[in-house]
Amino acid sequence: MADKVVLAYSGGLDTSIIIPWLREERGLEVHCCAGDVGQGEGELDGLEEKALASGAASCKVADLREPFLTDYVWPCLRAMTVYEGRYLLGTSMARPVLAKAQVEYAREVGAKYVSHGCTGKGNDQVRFELGYQALAPDLQVIAPWRYWDIESREDALDYAAKFEIPVTASRTKIYSRDRNLWHISHEGGDLEDPGKAPPSDVWMLTTDPKEAPDTPRTVRVTYEHGVPVGVDGAELDPVALVETLNTIGGEHGVGRDDICENRLVGMKSRGVYETPGGTILLEGLRTLRSLTIERDTFRMAEKLMLDYTDLVYTGRWFHPMRRALDAFFEDVAKPVTGDVEIELFKGHATARAATSPNSLYSEDLATFGASAQFSHADSEGFVRLYGLPGLVASQRDGSTS
Repeated sequence: MADKVVLAYSGGLDTSIIIPWLREERGLEVHCCAGDVGQGEGELDGLEEKALASGAASCKVADLREPFLTDYVWPCLRAMTVYEGRYLLGTSMARPVLAKAQVEYAREVGAKYVSHGCTGKGNDQVRFELGYQALAPDLQVIAPWRYWDIESREDALDYAAKFEIPVTASRTKIYSRDRNLWHISHEGGDLEDPGKAPPSDVWMLTTDPKEAPDTPRTVRVTYEHGVPVGVDGAELDPVALVETLNTIGGEHGVGRDDICENRLVGMKSRGVYETPGGTILLEGLRTLRSLTIERDTFRMAEKLMLDYTDLVYTGRWFHPMRRALDAFFEDVAKPVTGDVEIELFKGHATARAATSPNSLYSEDLATFGASAQFSHADSEGFVRLYGLPGLVASQRDGSTS
């Protein structure tokens, strides 16, 4: 009996031809595992039938939408993760939940191997394989792009034709897209020249800001302990909440980003991203945090956000450091509860007002008028002592310009 392998399957060109390659070149019984993280019905329709028609022994499509948000996106949201100031980690957060589902299916069918269709140039090979290492170090990994002689899209299409594998891809140079509930990314095609603006046919979730409504829309988001729980007064489950904000934000052109990011393997890669709902949620949470977290903790959270973001981007989701930092951010978020009003207009999401039962803002202290709690006379000694180290250094070194 042939050994079994579980392939991370999307139904695209690469993973479709990997099925016969694993059978013909490695003599393995191929089982496919696909995860529904919100790609949309069109991408998942008929996926099981397609896998079987391509030669797979089985195909499991796991509904991962809610755990994707609650166990992966929400922790990143609490930490306010943004990679290189622009990228909201949509793909990075999805890979560990997919790897986990793949490992679970490998255990279910008794597989000896796991496989993926990631190339040697990208980040995803690391994200999947570090997930395998953490969750099932005994499973052996097969990454066909490292071994086969297929070097181009044309080669892949020829291979599919040879084995009569049904694919919808064409020989035309098109975009490579990755979509889930949090975002959609676009790479390749005309985007490979960073000197050219993205063509209009790239965008799928967001209206061109120039064509967005001329009237602003205000949306109110409710958070509990740093996690969104409602929109405009209606309590929503995680999937419905993100879908609602994606629709509203997309209508107003919110959430577009165009970045040449530093990949883990060392090269720069241009990515065009649409994250309408996530952009709204981050804007609201940023404002609510400033209202409810005291200064020193707030500043430490800002510093550690970079480390947390790097762990997620580079595929170290299951790393002990990521879990330790998550405990910190979960504690930091305890008072981050309240409502934020965010105005959407022509591609911008701008927080306008926020309220919280845990607010640290004191009008009596901050007012320019008379204050019962603050004495201006106290500032004289404070300023003198605060500047004392600099004063002593200046006396030693002489005045400097």
